[in-house]
Amino acid sequence: MIKLDIGGKQVEVPAPNFKAIISIVVIILLMWGGLTAMYTVKTEEEAVVTRFGRYIKTEQPGLRFRIPFGIDEVKLIAVRRQLKQEFGFGTPGASNPSQASSPSEQKEEKEMVTGDLNTALVEWVIQYRISDPARYEFNVRDPDSTLRDASESVMREVVGDRTVDEVITIGRQEIEHESLTRLQDLVQLYDIGISIDQVQLKNVNPPLPVQASFNEVNQAQQER
Repeated sequence: MIKLDIGGKQVEVPAPNFKAIISIVVIILLMWGGLTAMYTVKTEEEAVVTRFGRYIKTEQPGLRFRIPFGIDEVKLIAVRRQLKQEFGFGTPGASNPSQASSPSEQKEEKEMVTGDLNTALVEWVIQYRISDPARYEFNVRDPDSTLRDASESVMREVVGDRTVDEVITIGRQEIEHESLTRLQDLVQLYDIGISIDQVQLKNVNPPLPVQASFNEVNQAQQER
């Protein structure tokens, strides 16, 4: 018991039971640790696990366990979902953080010089998946932006090897195929844990001031 002087009177109060307090704290910590140690990896995901910031392993879907209290950190990455990036345009509501959002950025992306020194406005889409979440997470600082830069570089090279007529009319499939092959080789070289499924051209046109003239010439050629 502890004696306290309250208002001139001696009052005895029970001494605190430090062992009981410590036991309660330990039990609470153990319960909290047990709850936070468990996590679920969804079917479309894989989990990248780091310990004190260093990569340890990649976990497959299911109920998994980690060392709690901030020792193990888990990042869930969707590896069975097809992702896409759009170039020269943007679908409303697109959530890719590397997506060009302003009209000026989109205009700059799609303006390309062809092999005969003309200009073409090229819009395209790439579809890809994250094939190795550990490489995707750690090998480069920003894999999505790296992929975007690589895709734009490849498309400019491929378009620059062709005439404006080939780009706008007869060469679309060849451009898609060659761009896909080159981009696959490039991301493999960069080792960023991404696999490219498809490169698809969308709208491909001459610049607006000459579109009408180009369409007239094209129509005349078709009528011959």
